[in-house]
Amino acid sequence: MREAVRTVVAITGASGIAYGIKFLENLPGERVLVVSEMAKKILPRETGIALEELYAMADEVYSDDDLFAPISSGSHRFDAMIVIPCSASSLGKIACGLADTLITRAAAVALKESRKLVLVVRETPKSAVLLENELRLARAGAVILDANPGFYHKPKTVDDVVSFVAGRALDQLGVEHALYEKWS
Repeated sequence: MREAVRTVVAITGASGIAYGIKFLENLPGERVLVVSEMAKKILPRETGIALEELYAMADEVYSDDDLFAPISSGSHRFDAMIVIPCSASSLGKIACGLADTLITRAAAVALKESRKLVLVVRETPKSAVLLENELRLARAGAVILDANPGFYHKPKTVDDVVSFVAGRALDQLGVEHALYEKWS
């Protein structure tokens, strides 16, 4: 895939918002951001940054309850969508076709329009229901990218671990980065 020109970045209420922040900091092109209500509550607990600081990392920001936002329509062009982190609840809704929030509606648009959809799932252990939902989405064309860090690059800090996962997500969009040392 070419470098994404317009990417929808959704941050949901799973632990691991640092992955979404690192991803946004390193994503070139136009960044469209949607943050779920639960993610807004988790943000200060996990990161210490204000919501306005997160919004400042994006070119466009939409409320998760704004189903009239342009990204809710297949006729509005975006190149890719990533949900980072993706909660089990959001994943389940997307797998079942429930488009009751802007995040789940934009994901449905990505699937129906055959656009790249990457779900960075931050859940463990996984129930059979979650695994079946992941399989259903993978079969529909989504990329399921568990937030599992590698250790071959010998991370020394939490930021190194976060950078690995964010880098793997950027890899899925074909974006060059230097967040971790590639396997050689």
